[in-house]
Amino acid sequence: MKIALFSDIHANLPALEAFFAHLETTKPDAVYCLGDLVGYNVWPNEVIQEIRKRGIPTIAGNYDFGVGRNSDDCGCAYKTEEDRAMGAQSISFTNQIIKEDERLYLRTLPAHLQLEFQLNNDPLFLLLVHGSPRKINEYLFEDREEKSMLRILENAHADVLFFGHTHKPYHRIFEYEVENQKAYRHAINIGSVGKPKDGDSRGCYVMLTLEENSSKFNKESIQVDFHRFEYDVEKAALAVENSILPNAYAEMLRKGF
Repeated sequence: MKIALFSDIHANLPALEAFFAHLETTKPDAVYCLGDLVGYNVWPNEVIQEIRKRGIPTIAGNYDFGVGRNSDDCGCAYKTEEDRAMGAQSISFTNQIIKEDERLYLRTLPAHLQLEFQLNNDPLFLLLVHGSPRKINEYLFEDREEKSMLRILENAHADVLFFGHTHKPYHRIFEYEVENQKAYRHAINIGSVGKPKDGDSRGCYVMLTLEENSSKFNKESIQVDFHRFEYDVEKAALAVENSILPNAYAEMLRKGF
């Protein structure tokens, strides 16, 4: 079984359309969205409509949570006052242009999705969150201490944890012992479709492949592939520049940061 997981579109319609086109080549059996459909660009309504049209199971990102409640707080951890001011401009703009039906959709999105697979004698638990199992806007960066990450996974009862929010993809595997056997938990940041921050301007998503032998006791049996795809970055960047949004967001798209 092939499962595609994507996140952090951030109102970037050209990137979302390119993502859907790429799925035609990878042909997953199921697709899940980990939130942050809106913010930072001019197509929040169109992005929501495309997700809804396809009936894609979706959880709320921190930006979705804020806009769904018509809040001026996106729950973002900005490093500088300049970043904070730009963020305030972004969520204000999104709140101005979002339609009421789309806002209601964001407001009613679930916080988490859990999937249980019984492929063999060992049930496999997958947890889909936006930031972390503990908080919608918690950042789980790749350099997070192993002990801390393993505790988060264990408390969430997750053999495989998928999340976004940082816009920086990675896959970490943690070994532990259960029933006198070595077992493994997986932490997977699926990157960003519409606002990459890892120096690569291409969109990113994850394809999970599960087979009948997939188990927490066999770390090689859970296959995780990161897919990068090209999209019309310049179209998305120009849309920012032709709006009241800060031009800095256009450069971020062009440079992938």
